[in-house]
Amino acid sequence: MTKSRRDGLYLLALGIAVFVLFGFTLRFIAADSMRDFKDVYHGTRCLLHHCDPYNQSELMSFYQTEPGESSSESIQRRQSETLYVNLPPTFLFIAPIALLPLGLASALWMLLTAASLILAALLTWDLGADYAPIISGGLIGLLLANSAIVLGNGNPAGIVISLCVIAVWCFLKERFVLVGVLCLAIGLAMKPHDAALVWLYFLLAGGVHRKRALQILTVTLVLVLAATLWVSHSAPNWMPELRSNLAEISAHGGNNDPGPVGLTSKSRTPEVITDLQSAVSVFWDEPGFYNSVSYVVCGTLLLVWFIATLKVRRSPPLIWFALAAVAPLTLLVTYHRVYDAKLLLLAVPACALLWAEGGAIGRLALLVSTAGLVFTGEIPLAILIVLTKHLHPGAGLFGKMETVLLMRPAPLILLAMAIFYLWIYLRRARGEGAPAH
Repeated sequence: MTKSRRDGLYLLALGIAVFVLFGFTLRFIAADSMRDFKDVYHGTRCLLHHCDPYNQSELMSFYQTEPGESSSESIQRRQSETLYVNLPPTFLFIAPIALLPLGLASALWMLLTAASLILAALLTWDLGADYAPIISGGLIGLLLANSAIVLGNGNPAGIVISLCVIAVWCFLKERFVLVGVLCLAIGLAMKPHDAALVWLYFLLAGGVHRKRALQILTVTLVLVLAATLWVSHSAPNWMPELRSNLAEISAHGGNNDPGPVGLTSKSRTPEVITDLQSAVSVFWDEPGFYNSVSYVVCGTLLLVWFIATLKVRRSPPLIWFALAAVAPLTLLVTYHRVYDAKLLLLAVPACALLWAEGGAIGRLALLVSTAGLVFTGEIPLAILIVLTKHLHPGAGLFGKMETVLLMRPAPLILLAMAIFYLWIYLRRARGEGAPAH
């Protein structure tokens, strides 16, 4: 092992240490720790007891019968408790853990989350270390050091994103390929809004990658069918109830409302919403406006990425640039929070490659990637909240721009990151020459 690889591992190990220390500390000192895990835990237990978790009244009645649980006084927490919005396949993977008492189940879930994210980080470093081990270790360590909330609140996104990253390593290293197929299929079934664009890349890439994507789709459909049959037995109206829950929790002033009056914005927590809607809504808090603008911007970038991926031959550099572009786009196009931003692990090898090549583009890649990790990181966002606590920007255009830059920087940085890596992808794709067959 060279000195640079050893130093890169030291930086990664430091990030792992901070991740574990802060995550477990948050678990034991926060009054509402493991709240996201509790939502899927109680929802799954409700289904196991043949009640309908998508029905608000049934879920709340069941929740109140659980030992040590009672309805929260917080509107934000009450919405999370009663508006179950996870897809049916989630029940399949939570069910074995939901058979355990809450304390044991939450401890096991924390260990699974920590182990999966650390493994994903190590595998990402293995990919990036071929180009720049110190840069890779530093960036991944920075991401892990800002992942305590993922561990402390138990959101399934921590495991789903880890499975996506593990699958990418399996496919590109051509090792444990069937494990990779299963990992990405589970991620796609549980949280398609996190995994779908990663899967789409392999489908568009052609050749053996398309074969893997079709295998993933087959396994995913089996999982979805099995989960749907199970849920439909106890909750025959689950689909309209799910749509109703999604509409209510995303409505004006709701927990997932990206606008200025949404509960997330008003509570000023580091778990900010990262989609582009949360920035555009500052200028006009009207869903028809901010959704349209966001879909046009992200849709245009995705269309360009889609066409480029269909046309060019595949090579390791192009694969990294394609994934580095689509990772931030995933976070922008629809509802996501900062714990979903761990998907930016997929941008690290591209940054390491550009840095190893040197020059202004390498330095710009490091700057853009670091900014993406910092402004979706929990510690920097918590500091920013404190610094802007008493800030009251004006109501005019400049005041709104100040609000976005100082209070909602994540979507803008992610947009810059997506545009930068898409530009690199297109530039390198033209240089590769012949189209794909």
